Amino acid sequence: MNQQPSHKREPVRFLVFAASLRTGSLNEELIRSAIPVIEKNGGVVDHAFMSEFNCRSYNQDMESEDVFPEGANALHQRLLNCDAFIISSPEYNGSMPGLLKNTIDWVSRFRPQPFNQKHALLMSASPSMGGGNRGLWSLRIPLEHLGTRVYPNMFSLAMAHKAFNNGAISDGTLAKRFEDNIVDFMDLVEASKHYPCMKKAWVEFLGEKTDPVTERVE
Repeated sequence: MNQQPSHKREPVRFLVFAASLRTGSLNEELIRSAIPVIEKNGGVVDHAFMSEFNCRSYNQDMESEDVFPEGANALHQRLLNCDAFIISSPEYNGSMPGLLKNTIDWVSRFRPQPFNQKHALLMSASPSMGGGNRGLWSLRIPLEHLGTRVYPNMFSLAMAHKAFNNGAISDGTLAKRFEDNIVDFMDLVEASKHYPCMKKAWVEFLGEKTDPVTERVE
């Protein structure tokens, strides 16, 4: 029996996507299994695909001419329209996929910078025993540098090629941990949006001056 949400949630919108272009991606399967959890617990889902955000290699000459790839514009707009985002990312050679880092680099050049103060939950799925977790640690770095509030509890699904049954995680203990992690994240995002107690400003180290050339967090 599905557990009902414990309270009526204030409106919160989540952008969710898997950082993979592959047909049959395990990370796409994981992100799809998150959607009914979010909706059951009162969230609104914007389900996107990495193919919508794929960009040519970052080139500052193009940026100087105000020519941004369509994929960068698409992710920029979707970030502006959400309260938080969830990425399920594969691990490539112990790190994040290059296409995802490239898109982040492009989108970080918009002003105001859209990653700043957005909440993010990171997930991964892999046939390996590590579940793609090392890639998430590398993904945290640019997001946190850009001011994203990355949720501490990441979720990595090991042996993912054997983990799903009819679009859901078949192991009951893992499925509960997965749902609890998402719901706790949703509670945090809802509280931040609707019940803020205080706002924290990012402060430069004593003596530092901001410079448009190096500034990333605004």
